Amino acid sequence: MLDIGGGSGRVGELVLEAGAREWVNADIAQEMLDLSQKRLARFGDKVKLVHGDALTAPLEGKFDIVLALGFFDYQSDAHLFVRRMAELTSGSAVASFPRWNWLKGPVRKLRYEVINNCPIFNYTERELRFLFGSAGFGHILIRQG
Repeated sequence: MLDIGGGSGRVGELVLEAGAREWVNADIAQEMLDLSQKRLARFGDKVKLVHGDALTAPLEGKFDIVLALGFFDYQSDAHLFVRRMAELTSGSAVASFPRWNWLKGPVRKLRYEVINNCPIFNYTERELRFLFGSAGFGHILIRQG
């Protein structure tokens, strides 16, 4: 299993405890990989950490599952990452995307973009279907949280 932007390894811990044979965390932040290393040390060789941008990092082979959770909120070039996910999986991709609503949306925009100068991106169901469909994913299942 490949986790793009797997951060501190919280998801990795869950999937390894559930029986995954390998978890690869590709993250651009070395600090997050360090946290992941500490959190998942007990899993030994089942954990692989890759420092770098998932678009260019040396990620070899095909993965049964590619995850990108809490990742697309901050990506202006989502289409590039979705294509990369398609290249790297022989099975399924699972991704989370922020959903705009009239209560949370303005607060989130103020908090991230105005106060912290961190652009965030929201997606419609139509945009998600286009993103994944144009990357070659045949069956696209969208579930709202």
